[in-house]
Amino acid sequence: MKERVLMLSALVGLLVATPANAAWIGEEEAIMGTRIRVELWHEDEAARQAAVQAVMDEMHRIDRLMSTYKPDSEISRVNSDAAEHAVAVSDELLDLIELSLEMSVVTDGAFDITYASVGYMYDFRAGKKPSAEEIEAALPAVNFRHVRVDREAGEVQFVQPGVRIDLGGIAKGYAVERGVALLQERGVQHALVTAGGDTRVLGDRDGRPWRVGIRNPRGAESDVIALLPLVDEAISTSGDYERYFVEDGVIYHHIIEPGTGRSARKVRSVTIVGPDATQTDAMSTSVFVLGVEDGLRLIDELPDLEAVIVDNEGELFFSKGFEALQKD
Repeated sequence: MKERVLMLSALVGLLVATPANAAWIGEEEAIMGTRIRVELWHEDEAARQAAVQAVMDEMHRIDRLMSTYKPDSEISRVNSDAAEHAVAVSDELLDLIELSLEMSVVTDGAFDITYASVGYMYDFRAGKKPSAEEIEAALPAVNFRHVRVDREAGEVQFVQPGVRIDLGGIAKGYAVERGVALLQERGVQHALVTAGGDTRVLGDRDGRPWRVGIRNPRGAESDVIALLPLVDEAISTSGDYERYFVEDGVIYHHIIEPGTGRSARKVRSVTIVGPDATQTDAMSTSVFVLGVEDGLRLIDELPDLEAVIVDNEGELFFSKGFEALQKD
C-alpha cells in the first residue's frame, strides 16, 4: 500500500475540496438508494459533462440489474425462481455472485449474500423488524453454500427453500469501480466517485492527495474522527448509523450478522482502505460483523488492505499498517 500519513482531525464525513478551477466538475444524484457523487478534472468542458453523465448512467444500469427493490431486476428474478430451478443470468451478475461467494470463504461466512433470507423482513424506514420466531424460521436459509453457480451454463440455483440474496454489501463498491473504469477509458486521470460509504479516487487532486474523513458514529455528520489522504485508492465505511431505527433504546441497523439474523453489534463503524472498491466494500461489512480482534486479524493477513475500527465505546483501533504510520 502506498505510503500515507494518518491524521486525526474534525472535518467532514467525506471531505472533498471545492473545485479549484474551471477544469473541475462535481455533481450528485440519488441512485441505488444513496448519494452518488462524481468529481473529475478534464480540460474540455463537453468532455467533463459527458464523463460525469457516463458514470451516472452506469450507476442507473447497475441499479436496474442488481436492486432487490426493483421487481423486474435480474437479481429479483433470481430470488423469485432460483429455489425452484436454475436461472440463467448475465455474465456480469454471475461474476459478482461468484466473487461474493469467494469473499464468504475468505471471511469464514462473515460476508454472506444470503443474509437477505432474513434481512428482507427488516424495514428500517418503517422501523420494522422480524420477530424472534420469524428469524428462527428463516435462519436455516442463511448460508452461502446454498448458492450454486454453474459457470459453464451461466446459471445460478439455490439448493435450500427460502434462500434470498442481496448484493448490497458489495454492489455499490462494484459500481464505483465501474464508474472509475469508464472515466479512465475517457482519458480522465483525476477523479472521485462515491456511492454512500464507498469511494474510489483516481490520481490526486491539484497535486495533493484527496482527503477522505471517517465520521464519528455517534456525532453529527460533520463530526469526523480521522482524516485519510488518498491517491489512487478506494475507501469503504460501514456503520450502524447509515440505515437504522431505534426501539426501546436499541439500534437496529442494516448490517445483519449471518449467524444470528440480527443487527451485528460488536462495533460502531469499520473503514477499509485498499486498491479496489469492490473488495473494500465487502471487507468493511465483513469486519463489522467480525468485530475488532477477529476483524483486524483478517485484514492483517490480507495484502494491500488497512482498517480503522470504532468499537462500542468509541475507541479507535488500527490495522498494523496504519499503526506503523502513526509511530513514524
